[in-house]
Amino acid sequence: MSRVCQITGKKAIVGNNVSHSNIKTKRTFKPNLHTKKFYVPELDEWVYLKVSAHGMRIINKKGVYASLVEAAGKGIL
Repeated sequence: MSRVCQITGKKAIVGNNVSHSNIKTKRTFKPNLHTKKFYVPELDEWVYLKVSAHGMRIINKKGVYASLVEAAGKGIL
């Protein structure tokens, strides 16, 4: 599975390394992803999600089930 957050849809982006002499070389900025196990009381089961730190904050605020429904509605999950 690729490096994409299953809640926010964050993925790697491309930018430049800029040296002191202002020479630019390509690099990737990867999201801060963690594989975590969440309990969903509405489904009465545990689910594994690959989520970013920002995605975990969203889950803490809205709840796991609401976050999963919203991500599925956006086509991320």
